[in-house]
Amino acid sequence: MQIAVIGLGVSAQPQLSPAACLALTDAALVIGSSRQLAVVAPLLDQQSQAELPPLGELKALIASSSGPVCLLASGDPLWYGIGRWLGQQFDPAQLCFHPAVSSIQAACHQLGLSVQDAEVLSLHGRPLAKLRTKLQANRILIMLTDRQSTPQLIAQQVLDAGFDQARLTVCEALGYPQQQVRRFTMAELTRADDQTLEFDPLHVSVLETGTAAAEKRWLPEFPGIADQHFITDRGAGKGMLTKREVRLQILSLLQPAAGEVIWDIGAGCGSVAVELAYWAQHTQVYAIEHHPERLECLAQNRERFGVVANLQVVEGRAEQADTGLLANLPDPQRIFIGGSDGELPALLHSCWQRLPVGGSLVASAVMERSRAQLVHFADQLSGGVCETLQVAISRGESLAGQLCYKPALPVTLFNFIKTDEVSDAR
Repeated sequence: MQIAVIGLGVSAQPQLSPAACLALTDAALVIGSSRQLAVVAPLLDQQSQAELPPLGELKALIASSSGPVCLLASGDPLWYGIGRWLGQQFDPAQLCFHPAVSSIQAACHQLGLSVQDAEVLSLHGRPLAKLRTKLQANRILIMLTDRQSTPQLIAQQVLDAGFDQARLTVCEALGYPQQQVRRFTMAELTRADDQTLEFDPLHVSVLETGTAAAEKRWLPEFPGIADQHFITDRGAGKGMLTKREVRLQILSLLQPAAGEVIWDIGAGCGSVAVELAYWAQHTQVYAIEHHPERLECLAQNRERFGVVANLQVVEGRAEQADTGLLANLPDPQRIFIGGSDGELPALLHSCWQRLPVGGSLVASAVMERSRAQLVHFADQLSGGVCETLQVAISRGESLAGQLCYKPALPVTLFNFIKTDEVSDAR
C-alpha cells in the first residue's frame, strides 16, 4: 500500500508540484477534511473520497483501499502535521511526502519575520498551560491553536505571568480572500467590555513577549526557581520543599537527557520534579507522593509552571520499585529519592535493580540515620560507582539591624551511577 501525503499550501487554490498532481491522479482513495476535498475537487475524476476520521480509525480506512491512497494535509505534513503519526504507523517505504508552504511560514512572510528568530509552539489539542513553559523575556512565539487557546485566552495567560507589554499578532485565513493580519496589546484582548472580537478559525498567533515587570515576574528565565514562587503547605518558600541551592545540585547530578524517564520519589510539593520537567521538556517525569496536602501543592505547582505535558503526579507510597505502585511505572533512567518514609534501604536496592547501565540514582539525606544508610549502600555497591557531596548553605538575614548569616542544616547528596549488569549491593 502506497500512501502519498500532500500538503495543499496556504491558499484557496491547491499549490501542488507535478509529482503531487500525479500522486493525486493515480490514487484509488483520497482522504481529507471536507474543506481540503473541496479544494482538490476540480482535480479529481473517479477516485473514491473519504472525510478524515479520528486517528483511531484512520489506519483501518487506509488499509481498506484497493489501491494507492492520497492523504491531504495543510502545508508541511511533517511540521506539526499528520506526518509523524503516519511514520509511527507505517513502513517508511510506503510513505511519500509532498510538502507545500505552511501557515507558519506564511505568517512569518506576512510579518517579515525570519523563522529562525522565533520558536514554534503547538497548542492544538494540548493544554493551554503549556504556554507557561515558553514565556520568557524577549521571545517570539509562533503558535498553532484551537478553541481552547484563542487569542483572548492566550492574552490572559501572558498577563498572569506579568508580561503586560507583550503584543499578539493574529494572522487569519492566510491565502484566502478574507485574509487579515491584526495586532493587539494584551489589554485589548482581555477587555471585559469588548464582546465583539472574533477570529477566523484558520489563524496563526505570533506573540512578542517583551519583558515582564520585576515585581510581577515569577516564571523562570534560567534554572534555579526562587523558593517563594512555589506553592507549599506552609507558606511561600517553606514546608516540604527542596531549597533552590540544593535543588540545583540535584539537577546537575541527574543530568537528564531527552527521551528519558525520571522518577522523583517523595516529591513533596514538587520543586525538584517541576524544575526537571520545566528545563528538560523532552523527558517524562513521575512525581510520587502520598501526603494529601503536599499532593495538592504538587498538582498546583505542575499547573502553575505549565509542565502539564511531561510531569505526571503519582499518588501513593513508594515502598518497593519492583512491586506495588512503582511496578506499574515505566523503567527509569534517572531516579531521585528525596523522601522514603523510613523505607530507604529497601527503596535503594529495588530502585537500583530497575536502572539500566548508565542510569543514575541520586538521593539526599539531612538526618544522620538516612546518611548512614546511604553510606552503607555505597560501601556495599556492586556494578556501579558513587560520588557524594555535602551542601551547607547560610543565608543572609537581618539581626538587630545588622547583616548576619543563618546556617541551614547541611544536606548530603549521593549519586550512584550504574556501570555494568552486576546490579545489586551485596
